[in-house]
Amino acid sequence: MPQTLELATADLPAGPAGALVIYVAEGQVPAGAGGALWAATGLDWQSVSRAARFTGKAGQLIDLPAPKGIAADRLLVLGSGSMTAEAPLSAFTERGGSLVAKLGRTASVAVILDGPELTPPAIAEIAAGIRLRQFRFDAYKSRRDEDEPETLAITLHLADKPAADQAIADRTPVVEGTLLARSLVTEPPNVLGPVEFAGRIEALRETGLAVEIIGPEEMRALGMNALLAVAQGSARPARLGVMRWQGGAPDAPPLAFVGKGVCFDSGGLSIKTAAGMEDMKGDMGGAAAVVGLMQALARRHAKVNAVGVVGLVENLVDASSFRPGDIIRAMSGTTIEINNTDAEGRLVLADALWYTQQRFHPRLMIDLATLTGAIIVALGHDHAGLFSNDEALAGQLQAAGLTTGEKLWRLPLGPAYDKLIDSRFADIKQTGGRPGGSIVAAQFLQRFVKDTPWAHLDIAGTAFGAPANEINAGWATGFGVALLDRFVRDNHER
Repeated sequence: MPQTLELATADLPAGPAGALVIYVAEGQVPAGAGGALWAATGLDWQSVSRAARFTGKAGQLIDLPAPKGIAADRLLVLGSGSMTAEAPLSAFTERGGSLVAKLGRTASVAVILDGPELTPPAIAEIAAGIRLRQFRFDAYKSRRDEDEPETLAITLHLADKPAADQAIADRTPVVEGTLLARSLVTEPPNVLGPVEFAGRIEALRETGLAVEIIGPEEMRALGMNALLAVAQGSARPARLGVMRWQGGAPDAPPLAFVGKGVCFDSGGLSIKTAAGMEDMKGDMGGAAAVVGLMQALARRHAKVNAVGVVGLVENLVDASSFRPGDIIRAMSGTTIEINNTDAEGRLVLADALWYTQQRFHPRLMIDLATLTGAIIVALGHDHAGLFSNDEALAGQLQAAGLTTGEKLWRLPLGPAYDKLIDSRFADIKQTGGRPGGSIVAAQFLQRFVKDTPWAHLDIAGTAFGAPANEINAGWATGFGVALLDRFVRDNHER
């Protein structure tokens, strides 16, 4: 049974709680409501901070048990660094996550938030960070830690409660979308195959999304042979999930978001090693992010038209599996020579991208995919790879990444890389060798994009398996939901 989080706001000052939390900026002393609480302890700030080597840097902590003069079991003094109102919003998200990481087994927490930098959007980010860090996927654990409280109640005490409540309500759908993406990525592959994933999408009709699920027969009639080739080694049939949100003008072309949804990837006949296969339930991180984003847009009633398309398959080994050497005709009519069945995601996206632009004529397309191990070699787990045929779109996405902390690094596209996928026997071949593997994969995808402004996000290093950080204690991150929601807000709703 997962721990329940109860997050609330209240006016200053704070009442009794299991733990009281105050923040002190770098090089400063406790001030405002936090200063009044510190003064009630009768302790000398200079002596205590010197003994604790506390300077107010972000992440630093003074933990005082049973402080005299305060109705609490603990007083936590957290460093807030040198943040101002101009600090990136992601810095405040991290502040909220860092708080949860330091609470231990406390059940009731009152947090004093009264600094000049704490605007309503900043407080909303602190609340978001609390929820993101508190999330754990333990649905399949039969026992819970008996020492952990069943409920974690956190109350944020602040000066302007109505404004903060409004900002938190606006941010919450995006947090929920991120947590949905994390849950989908973490589900075991025996539970979440293409059909079950499609069922989760169908449940989103209650948010106001229009949902279609397209099966193999219709996909075959559409000519989606590239996507279907990946699925043919599995007994679990492929699905194409289509989600539409109509929040803008009726005749305005939509923004399109396309996700790779390989629910489990064995590598096919080009089979992975055991260690390489262990985490491959997460190879649908792009599709999970698209689903989380579409839910967020619907729940916050975004003033934009958007479509989300996810190709859902399982890549397994069977007598029916597609083979190296096969030549497949994609929906676009392009013939593809297969030279590595473990480069399957680009086949799924090839048909999904073509379908999306042919049917919806979108204003732009952005695809997300855990596409290549090469992007992890290049960028590690801190940035996702960005490829684009449009300078303005690329710049807008990079700006959104800096604001949300879901950072992107742009890599090149060009004719020299494109030549690497020329084929002797078909229009193109699937891969071009090890050098520039992520770039070549993006070049492959670009063959299935016409003149539509397009960006490809390779999130193999950021969707799952990244080290824990201030806002994520678990394995899956939900990367892409906050990034793309911010991109939509900043560029298409104003």
